[in-house]
Amino acid sequence: MRGKVNSKDFDCYLENIWRELPEDKRSLFLCLDSMWFSSYATNVFKPAVLRWIKNKDIFSKKYVLVPIVLWDHWCLLIFCHLGESLESDSSTPCMLLLDSLHMIDPLRFEPKIRKFVSDIFKTEERPESQKLIKKIKLLVPKVPQQRNDTDCGKFVLYYISLFLESAPETFSISEGYPYFMKEDWFTPDQLESFWKKLQTETKDSSESEDTKDSAFSDSGDVIVLGIEKENTNDPAFSDGSFSDSEDVIFCGKEKENKKGI
Repeated sequence: MRGKVNSKDFDCYLENIWRELPEDKRSLFLCLDSMWFSSYATNVFKPAVLRWIKNKDIFSKKYVLVPIVLWDHWCLLIFCHLGESLESDSSTPCMLLLDSLHMIDPLRFEPKIRKFVSDIFKTEERPESQKLIKKIKLLVPKVPQQRNDTDCGKFVLYYISLFLESAPETFSISEGYPYFMKEDWFTPDQLESFWKKLQTETKDSSESEDTKDSAFSDSGDVIVLGIEKENTNDPAFSDGSFSDSEDVIFCGKEKENKKGI
């Protein structure tokens, strides 16, 4: 990913963003390491990913942030209120997909995302049926877009920073998107200011602290490479039960079926 943020640097930046989050807000969120989804989606250590997921207590969090890097592109998946009833009106379980390059179709990730969610529910031995799980809405807000082919990682880090700062404790999708997720959420100048500040702070942090004391070092969120792949086949696209979503909202308009997009 020439010119783009690589996974190692991304996670260092993410650590610094998390470190700045007030303690009283951290209980609302869970930030997964950027390797989690890519390792799952490409079937690299997929069983191990799901075992570790079981220890993350995902369903106790208001929001779970999952950075995605696939096909040479970064975007951000956010699970909202997954622990609530799938039939709740006040704290509606849903997924937000924030992508800074809508022109290449964010919904190409949907089959893998829905398979991932289904496997999480199954791993946690949740009582919800597959029929209900498939009805969890996938929302694609109209967020600010990148102007080149390299800034996707920077955008995702800023999405994360602003979401951690602004996310309400609860919201209902029946009342519309969270108020802050719009095309004018931030300006290019604000993004550049954030990026320069983050780079400086992360460099200073890495120079003053031993990596063993990092915010994520004891969390188990980092997958240790070097384990033999158990499988190289990817069932996410071959499993027709997840390829067609009944509930997808793209840029504020509901789509009845992915095939029709």
